[in-house]
Amino acid sequence: MELPSFFQELSQLPIMQRLMVIAVYGLLAKAADLFVNRILKRLAASYTASDLDDKAIDILHRPIVFSICFFGVLHALALPPALAPHWERFLPDAVKSVVLIVWTIGVLRLFMLLGEHYLKNVLDGGKIGADLFLLLKNVVRVIIIVSALLWLLSIWNVNLAPLFASAGIAGIAVALAAKDSLANFFGGISIFADKTFKLGDYIIIDNDQRGEVVEIGVRSTRIKTRDDVLITIPNSILANSKIINESAPIPRFRIRVPLGVAYGSDLDRVEQVLLAVADNNPSVVKDPEARVRLRSFGSSSVDFELLCWVEDPRFKGLEIHNLLKSIYKAFGANGISIPFPQQDVHIKELPARGESGL
Repeated sequence: MELPSFFQELSQLPIMQRLMVIAVYGLLAKAADLFVNRILKRLAASYTASDLDDKAIDILHRPIVFSICFFGVLHALALPPALAPHWERFLPDAVKSVVLIVWTIGVLRLFMLLGEHYLKNVLDGGKIGADLFLLLKNVVRVIIIVSALLWLLSIWNVNLAPLFASAGIAGIAVALAAKDSLANFFGGISIFADKTFKLGDYIIIDNDQRGEVVEIGVRSTRIKTRDDVLITIPNSILANSKIINESAPIPRFRIRVPLGVAYGSDLDRVEQVLLAVADNNPSVVKDPEARVRLRSFGSSSVDFELLCWVEDPRFKGLEIHNLLKSIYKAFGANGISIPFPQQDVHIKELPARGESGL
């Protein structure tokens, strides 16, 4: 009878009550550990082909288990009687700080995992340049770390007003000094968010420059013209320009070949010849089919237009060249005349010799 009474008296001690609470939370942490290892990981391995979720579970496993243990410590510290004034404030804040640090490290590792996993897909898809993607990743990492530091300072009741005031002044100075760089950076962000174009697209900027997008950088975007000239355009300018994307929404591109035939030509025969020329060109796609349209009666010719599609905008100039050569040969073989501008002058009467002034 003495032993149970001893344990009963021992359980009434505040230190033992706190230890018992910590032990209960320790059992809960062990149960969570077994659930993650024996159930959650097996489910992830069985129902998903990617190993991304397996790695994510490994990263979040330890913070979850540690958090349950630390919550037990916080619960134990909150039990009566209260601790000494110095320890009553220090110990809970220390435990909260450890929990915050553990989760900050876990979130950073998880973010790095996601960044590495999706980096290849992003670059292969041509949506954004490598340097811009890495810069965005570093910016997010800095935001996570700064947020964690501010949260840590708030746990210890540090007055953040002077810090925010200093940061505001420094931010204004940096914004003024790097105004153009920031404008270009956010211009690149808007290009990525709007999905205006991607690497490999053929674009026309303000109805002037035409070329292939070869790089989307932090400050600027580079396009290569058909003359193999590399043009660098700041992102802030590009974000506010009119852009025609010839490669969107699909790479297939329609080309227009204007031409004229002489008055008196068999128009139906002209149409048949043009369609045959387009059909015999291997670079012209068969679906949709080529079309011929009569556009106008010109001053010297009947004006037609051949409309057909090629697989890629980069072939626009080459295929117009090939089609014009083939049309010229086909018209010659079929007796269809291609007129040139000419003017007939009709003289009603000639002046008398004496009146000519000669």
